[in-house]
Amino acid sequence: MSSTIKKVALRNLQIEDYKELKKSMIESYPEMAGSYWKEDDIKKLLKVFPEGQLVIVADGVVVGSALSILVTENFAFKTKTYKDITGNYTFSTHNEFGDVLYGIDVFINPNYRGLRLGRRLYDARKELCEQLNLRSIIFAGRIPSYGKYANEITPKVYIEKVKKKEVYDPVLSFQLSNDFHEVRVLKNYLAGDSESLEYAVLLEWNNIYYEDNKKLINVDKSVVRLGLIQWQMRSLNNLDALFEQAEFFIDAVSGYGSDFALFPELFTAPLMADYNHLSEAEAIKELAKHTDAIREKFQKYAISYNINIISGSMPYLEGGHVFNVGFLCRRDGTYEMYRKIHITPNEVFHWGMTGGDIIQTFDTDCGKIGIVICYDVEFPELSRLMANEGMNILFVPFLTDTQNGYTRVKHCAQARAIENECYVAIAGCVGNLPKVNNMDIQYAQAAVFTPSDFAFPSNGIKAEATPNTEMTLIVDVDINLLKELHEHGSVNTMKDRRHDLYQLKKLK
Repeated sequence: MSSTIKKVALRNLQIEDYKELKKSMIESYPEMAGSYWKEDDIKKLLKVFPEGQLVIVADGVVVGSALSILVTENFAFKTKTYKDITGNYTFSTHNEFGDVLYGIDVFINPNYRGLRLGRRLYDARKELCEQLNLRSIIFAGRIPSYGKYANEITPKVYIEKVKKKEVYDPVLSFQLSNDFHEVRVLKNYLAGDSESLEYAVLLEWNNIYYEDNKKLINVDKSVVRLGLIQWQMRSLNNLDALFEQAEFFIDAVSGYGSDFALFPELFTAPLMADYNHLSEAEAIKELAKHTDAIREKFQKYAISYNINIISGSMPYLEGGHVFNVGFLCRRDGTYEMYRKIHITPNEVFHWGMTGGDIIQTFDTDCGKIGIVICYDVEFPELSRLMANEGMNILFVPFLTDTQNGYTRVKHCAQARAIENECYVAIAGCVGNLPKVNNMDIQYAQAAVFTPSDFAFPSNGIKAEATPNTEMTLIVDVDINLLKELHEHGSVNTMKDRRHDLYQLKKLK
């Protein structure tokens, strides 16, 4: 390894680099005499796909390179030899409409190894793959140490030992550490590769940002803006007064370009003041008579303010039972209902509520979301099932009367964000509500929680509102950070589950 390097640069290959490129290639493959690209070959590559040819330059000298062509995924998977993939070394197989970046060569001059220069080339290839919206990077990697073990084990067993780090292979070990996974073993891949006994491993790196039939409009957003409403309980004379206050908040958060407005659980409770002379069970049924009108009004707000509204929750009468439900009112005018699954002892005792029986996620123009109401967030199975369906954001409208109740919601919501590698947004009611039985005091602090990894806040809290104060909280969340976390996080809680030992599934 050179110890006197002062400057390293990565850039596209130019034909003027050829002499230095040839020298580094010869030094990189001493066991394969004559295995270097001729100048005419490099000219052809630069003509058909200049952006796919990369070099590492150390103090002005070309010390490494990565060469690529474009092919279709089907062609990459069915082609079995290096000669065939390169069109007998003519690059006639390059397809400008290909959806895969095929790596035909990568090397670092042995005098410059140990500086992680190869990793720079691979990172640049990945970046190019993302920029060109390609499905993946594919290539066949040599296994130069296999010749030492060929009399003892098959290539398949050898690959498993390399994966388990029981055996080190200078090529395959490096590829696996760069997030490539093996597809299959190829025989007679590269003529003259005596070290590998002409075996190779077809490897693939998947572009998690690839979009099939990429759209120019109505593309799912990467950065999603959330508007959380910390609702002050107050006396309301009638339904119109509730609409006036709700529209004020919707107008406010939409004015900041929010994609979602989240209301708390049972924020409509002030309307029960008119029924305080009734029992709690009868009063909640009277409140439920307003639910359809509130949903219809929120649908109109969603359209006119161009925002997706999560209507917190409200009582709903169906078949003689009282459910705790809410509505996702999309800005395109459609809506869907969600129901609280787990009912608290208080809700059962005072209101005779019944739990819902549907576990679901919802498609929106900002991706797939989940919604659980208050107590539901304390049951990790619900959100895990939603995460299995691709949920990126979990919304939790809640209502807690004391700080210890809020603490349960907060810490469980944080746990859901970490274990499901998603964002969790919570919003509750604050203040006191006289003249409404069983709704005397409220405590809340709206917040957005994140996974706990380097791309996110170290404490897993994206933002928090001021406790027990009426306000809004506007927060941006980046969905692409979740995609990166799923594949390359410090830990992979979704991928590393032991499905061989336990599984979770819906019964309905």
